[in-house]
Amino acid sequence: MIQGNRGDRQEGCIVGLHYHLHQADYWYIPYGRARVVLHDLRVGGPTDGATLCLDLGLREDGTHNHGGIFIPPGIAHGFASLTDMTITYLVDGYYNAQDELGVAWDDPEIAADWGLANPILSERDATNPLRSEIEPRVRPAWAMRT
Repeated sequence: MIQGNRGDRQEGCIVGLHYHLHQADYWYIPYGRARVVLHDLRVGGPTDGATLCLDLGLREDGTHNHGGIFIPPGIAHGFASLTDMTITYLVDGYYNAQDELGVAWDDPEIAADWGLANPILSERDATNPLRSEIEPRVRPAWAMRT
């Protein structure tokens, strides 16, 4: 990992779904609770099309799970802020605008349980394409990077 970043979100936001062809991320929630959504976009892989939702950070009982998550290239990722929260994320590449891609957070094919009824979204995240509309030139493939 070569760069560290931090973001603060108020309760009720959804960020994502984003994905990269070349960059891996590592996420940790030091404050608050986030519902993390991961969806495998890598065509031809054994988990192609699988969606995973998990909560990181503060548990409902007030303890912290201290878990982080590694996100490889080709995995769409996003989070819902279930409380006011802070996310820290490490990346293994410098910022590359050409590798900042997205897919619709509410795509029925992905069927993510975000845990929010009326989320706050950025303009970018509100207008990402459906998975079925991802252009072939930016569609992740299973063996694209090891």
